[in-house]
Amino acid sequence: MARHAIAIALSVMFLCPIVFLALTSFMSSDQSLTANLWPTAWHPGNYAEVFARTPLPRYLLNTALYATFATLFMLLASVPAAYALAKLRRGRTTIFVAIVCMMMLPPQVTTVPLYLMWADYGLTGSLWPLVLPMLLGDAFSIFLLRQFLLTIPDEYLDAARVDGCGEWRTLLRVVLPMAKPGIAAAAMFQFFYAWNDYYGPLLYTSENESAWTLSLGLASFRTLHAVQWNIVSAATLLTMVPIVVVFFFAQKAFVQGVTLTGVKG
Repeated sequence: MARHAIAIALSVMFLCPIVFLALTSFMSSDQSLTANLWPTAWHPGNYAEVFARTPLPRYLLNTALYATFATLFMLLASVPAAYALAKLRRGRTTIFVAIVCMMMLPPQVTTVPLYLMWADYGLTGSLWPLVLPMLLGDAFSIFLLRQFLLTIPDEYLDAARVDGCGEWRTLLRVVLPMAKPGIAAAAMFQFFYAWNDYYGPLLYTSENESAWTLSLGLASFRTLHAVQWNIVSAATLLTMVPIVVVFFFAQKAFVQGVTLTGVKG
């Protein structure tokens, strides 16, 4: 009972800001600046006002494209790399240490040379500089997937090799079906990161509003309507809804993948 009481208290603590945001989104502009917590009159038209004042569907589409392609490209590169680090012997320790070092490197260190490179290619002002690097993998995702793949017994892989499977066929036919929870966890981490990313879109797309994502559009919207907290709250809730829906349908695989990852070192 005590454990349940603590869980309920923590849930209420985390839900309170969201409830406050939702109530504020239905207030009038004048009431949103007061200390009243409950709307004296409900204004659902605030949500229509958001769509009238900002191209939210376009921001949503850009964000969905960024998050989806970044996740797909990350999986295409990171899953084979993680398999090699977990199950192949040759040089894996040295490469794994290099990947861990890459995780510790602050992204700001490489910002200037990367921006100059993408500017030379004429890709600034678009989402390509954020998506294309995922074709080379992601250090955190490789680390996460490698830890999960270590939990798969080598006997399954040895049996597949005895039956004549090469490494790629073993990966596709044996490892991938068994690694679905870990892959789902890595995919959702990457999807959530891309969905909420502000620094990357600000750096590469700030000069081209048609390529803005939800995070960048919401920040600009909040700056323009700083005194209209009801409208800002409505816009914030609208940007939260898609990612909450995604997590709701994928939470089982996500929790299972996170739970099983890291059992073996």
